[in-house]
Amino acid sequence: MLDPQSSMSDPRLFLWSWTALQNAKSLAADGDPSVQPAIDRLQSEVNNALEFEPATVMSKELVPPSGDKHDYMSQGPYWWPDPDQPDGLPYIRRDGEVNPEVESLDSRKQGRMIAALETLALGWYFFDNAKAADRGTQLIRTWFIDPETRMNPHLEYGQGIPGHCDGRGIGIIDTASYCRLIEAIGLLEVSGAITDMDRSDLLMWMKAYRDWLVASDKGRDEARACNNHGTWYDAQLCALAHYTGDPRIVAKVAEEAKEHRIATQIEPDGSQPKELARTLSQSYTTMNTIGFMTIARYAEATDIDLWSYETNDGRGIRKAVDFLVPYVVNGERWTWQQITDFDQTSLVPLLKRAAIGFNDPSYLDLIQFLPEDAAANRAHLCVG
Repeated sequence: MLDPQSSMSDPRLFLWSWTALQNAKSLAADGDPSVQPAIDRLQSEVNNALEFEPATVMSKELVPPSGDKHDYMSQGPYWWPDPDQPDGLPYIRRDGEVNPEVESLDSRKQGRMIAALETLALGWYFFDNAKAADRGTQLIRTWFIDPETRMNPHLEYGQGIPGHCDGRGIGIIDTASYCRLIEAIGLLEVSGAITDMDRSDLLMWMKAYRDWLVASDKGRDEARACNNHGTWYDAQLCALAHYTGDPRIVAKVAEEAKEHRIATQIEPDGSQPKELARTLSQSYTTMNTIGFMTIARYAEATDIDLWSYETNDGRGIRKAVDFLVPYVVNGERWTWQQITDFDQTSLVPLLKRAAIGFNDPSYLDLIQFLPEDAAANRAHLCVG
């Protein structure tokens, strides 16, 4: 196991900043208050993640229509039994209200696995914790590599709806978190815990999933989505393309995002009507804005600048970010529907990325207007 303090090759990171990680670790060693809350929270979360049992698609009780439990299976979260039907079928939609039935399938397990993996990767780096690297690698092997427990590289049965369909292209949003997954893998690859064989197997899996996203009917359907689903399809495709060494895909996605994403989803005033129409409008607007910024970050490696791009009538990513700012700084009331509380601390990575992407440190000044626990957000450790 490599000592994170020792000389090593730079990890393959695309969203996180290796310089930011190194700086944060140095500041933490000095007890600097600018990172201490995030370090303290991370330490607590690492302790919990070390107890996380490796998740597998094989543990679900239901069997996918294919008959193969290795196939990922999830249910549309906002679909519920119809109370007017004896068997509840077909299910009906209640936007923003999560049906607890989703817990029994694969989406929540995958989400918790990726969250734990990210925590363990950072735990290895910041606390020189070899056990964290080993446990993180175990999570990777269980979900992606081990023939007995691995997930097949497709989402044919993602976000099915009882009484309607077995799966939908919309289900591809379930793997939007692969953008974070790939950062965690990149950091763990230099820990010594991930072997050359692991890398080879992971590369094969990621290539297969990347190709399914591009070529499958469900992948093509999601690529046509003109809301957050299309944005996060592009973001995760860029992540997979970077990881598998195909920058041509990233360049194509980034160039097409100008017309297919920015021009169609962001209004000249920065609003995003399709997200504002949701029952969780502030959450979805923020999520989609972060998606745009994620694509812009990936595009940097191909020398395509989406940060400063604007259409002829003024639609652009910066407009989308600035649309959100008054509700942080001025305390303006969000007038669109938001049926649950909005987590203001989710704006920390958005503001930090804005400061870098737009080369405008004034965005960092806005973090002071967020709730106090925003200081513990891990973006303070890895975004820079």
